[in-house]
Amino acid sequence: RPSPEEALQWRDSLEKLLQNPYGLASFRSFLRSEFSEENIEFWVACEDYKKTKSPVKMAEKAKKIYEEFIQTEAPKEVNIDHFTKAVTMKNLVEPSPSSFDMAQKRIFALMEKDSLPRFVRSEFYQELIK
Repeated sequence: RPSPEEALQWRDSLEKLLQNPYGLASFRSFLRSEFSEENIEFWVACEDYKKTKSPVKMAEKAKKIYEEFIQTEAPKEVNIDHFTKAVTMKNLVEPSPSSFDMAQKRIFALMEKDSLPRFVRSEFYQELIK
């Protein structure tokens, strides 16, 4: 469990929140409670994808991420604009570690602007900083 001081830093930095295993788990639970965990799941999948070294594995993961989060009517479709979706699809013709960067940045910004302020106001977070 993080110290209240550590948890307080998360208010201003989604990056710090996501780097902390407890912070990530707390944020994910919070998003699940409001039925919007697809964003954090997509972000985590992208982080994992970027660490993939084998081109074969990378292609497999890229396809899975695309089918789960990007394609229209995907089971956990993330909310990205048409342009970002088109760029991502083009990047997947030859998957590389940066294939999902634009989409991941958009989703990070969305969580930062939208989900983080709600998380910070939640009782769950309020308990952490006591």
